[in-house]
Amino acid sequence: MEQSNFRPIQSQPIANQRIQTKRSNPAPSNSFALHFQQAIHGDSKLVLSKHAKERLQQRDIHITDQRWELIEEKVNEAKRLGIKDSLVLMDDAALIVSAKNNTVITAMDRQEATTQIFTNINGTIVL
Repeated sequence: MEQSNFRPIQSQPIANQRIQTKRSNPAPSNSFALHFQQAIHGDSKLVLSKHAKERLQQRDIHITDQRWELIEEKVNEAKRLGIKDSLVLMDDAALIVSAKNNTVITAMDRQEATTQIFTNINGTIVL
């Protein structure tokens, strides 16, 4: 039988060099860190879905900035209570809002809302 001749492979040790990278651009507005901070602080703004924007325009529903702030505050409060989808009733309008996603799903005037059956909501906010 032939005898094998083993030779260990000699390699140079890899030096631990720190690679420094420069961040010339700040983190984008849709970065994970930003979303994480918003989720922690609960101060996310409500977003109108395309459908909700269309319904507000079609039904000539106007909501003031001050009213939006109140709606946002109440939706954040509802979210802290575990509400995921809510019906927001106002004097002149009704909104379906996903508290989980901070998104207004649809909007209707109060007269139209009186003839509707609302499903898949687990909370109501009356303003």
